[in-house]
Amino acid sequence: MTIREPIYPAASARHALYDRHGYSPAVRSGEHLFVSGQVGSREDGSAEETFPEQVERAFGNLEAVLQAAGCSFDDIIDVTTFHTDPEVQLPDVLSVKERYFADRPYPTWTAVGVTWLAGFDFEIKVIARIPRE
Repeated sequence: MTIREPIYPAASARHALYDRHGYSPAVRSGEHLFVSGQVGSREDGSAEETFPEQVERAFGNLEAVLQAAGCSFDDIIDVTTFHTDPEVQLPDVLSVKERYFADRPYPTWTAVGVTWLAGFDFEIKVIARIPRE
């Protein structure tokens, strides 16, 4: 039986948010890391003011979770993003995405338009492989 091991980024005040809402930022199971949706939230849980800042912060929050598990963006297999206005927001997302996923092979990617993200306009969740030591 595979055990689920929760992963929390180091020194994050956001831990209280995860506990309050009853989920882990990521779970390691076997050779895979399943990362919960990361949004553009500051340490206090509030949203960054502009959409580009939310996207930057969401990728930064994702990076912190990946690092806590010993992973990097190179280990990501699958990406799902959620957008409140995909047509308008896509250029801002792509400009950040291209910095984090600059080279082939690219992960799979699914973008979903939604009407509500609890006060945010962008969310990114991923599945990554755990590097062998």
